[in-house]
Amino acid sequence: MPPRLPRSGGGNGGRGPAGLLLSRDAPAVDEIESLRFRGSGLTLAADGAGPAGGPVILFLHGSGQTRQSWRRALAEAAARGYRGIALDLRGHGDSDWSPDGRYGLPLFAADLREVIAQLPRPPVLVGASLGGLVSILVCGELPAPASALVLVDIAPRVEERGAREVIAFMDSAPDGFASLEEAADAVSAYLPHRERPRDTRGLQRNLRLRNGRWYWHWDPAFMQMGRDAGAKHRFDGPNPFEQPARSLRLPTLLLRGGRSQIVSEASVREFHEWVPHAEYIDIAGAHHMVAGDANDAFNDAVFGFIDRQGGAA
Repeated sequence: MPPRLPRSGGGNGGRGPAGLLLSRDAPAVDEIESLRFRGSGLTLAADGAGPAGGPVILFLHGSGQTRQSWRRALAEAAARGYRGIALDLRGHGDSDWSPDGRYGLPLFAADLREVIAQLPRPPVLVGASLGGLVSILVCGELPAPASALVLVDIAPRVEERGAREVIAFMDSAPDGFASLEEAADAVSAYLPHRERPRDTRGLQRNLRLRNGRWYWHWDPAFMQMGRDAGAKHRFDGPNPFEQPARSLRLPTLLLRGGRSQIVSEASVREFHEWVPHAEYIDIAGAHHMVAGDANDAFNDAVFGFIDRQGGAA
């Protein structure tokens, strides 16, 4: 395992940017270990919880999010005897930014392979959105470097309208915010179904203070990848995720938010054609940020699936 770092301290965690409302039941800070992993030419930050010798569950967030989005899932993993690890992808959170400003799925996949190689055993991968797409690419390789795969509201076919909304929100504040209150207002406008947090201090985990203004906690250069992807969601040729998906042989669960605008019922049917052995659970009432919208149902579905795989042994 990678060396432990001093605990970051402060705050109670949060989700973001597409789910920045704070998690009231996040584990106490002293239960979380700060970790570093070697990525592909850079260093990646992570949080760990649970017994070091337990079966490993590696959580991968979506575009514009950070490892903080998995705080409650880490607590649940630790309580069940698993070793939960939540990673900041390159250009996000406290991980290094790409030195040349380039981002793309092959780079994220190369990072993931490096991280898995540093783990004591093949992990269960739980990937939301971007993290799920990267997981499909890596797990479609044979032999797969993971023991099981959970896709959280993401499938090879991404609905264009939902993707455009996410990209538009991420691109909506290039000059940052004058205050945490202003940032919270922006999140509430984007996610009106979520209760606005009364205490906005937790947002500091998802923002960086530069020259007196608050900016989202990701490399601005990452947004070019989002803009490029936004123009390509209607694949002109073969879907580049089809072959990796058809190559999946490990136990797989597709978890969809019932109100998702990213994964449609048609996307689910197509995924089942390509991965017929995959399990599928629809969580009614949840939007794209399933873990934040319906945390208990999310935990029941994910950990129930992992337990059925023999505890990811």
